[in-house]
Amino acid sequence: MQGNKLYVGNLTYTVTDEQLEKLFSPHGQVVQINLIGSKGFGFIEMSSAAEAEKAKEALDGSSFEGRTLRVDEARPQRPKPTRSFGSRRY
Repeated sequence: MQGNKLYVGNLTYTVTDEQLEKLFSPHGQVVQINLIGSKGFGFIEMSSAAEAEKAKEALDGSSFEGRTLRVDEARPQRPKPTRSFGSRRY
C-alpha cells in the first residue's frame, strides 16, 4: 500500500466519526475522518501507510453495525470536467 488514506464502504447511514475512530484506532493513529453525507461511505486517513495497511487487512470484510465493511486504499480524486454552457449550438 502506497498511501495512508482508506476508502470505507457499506457503512450504515447513521454512523458517526466517533464510531469509526473507535473502530480504526486499535490499528494505528487516525488522522482524519471524512464521512460522505448519508451515502454510506467515507475516507479515513491513518498516520502512515503501514497503519493503513494493517487496518485494511483487519477490517476489510468484517462486520460493523450489521453490515460487511469494504475497506480499500483510497484512489486519488479525479478532476471534475469543466462544463461550458456558452459554446453549444442549437
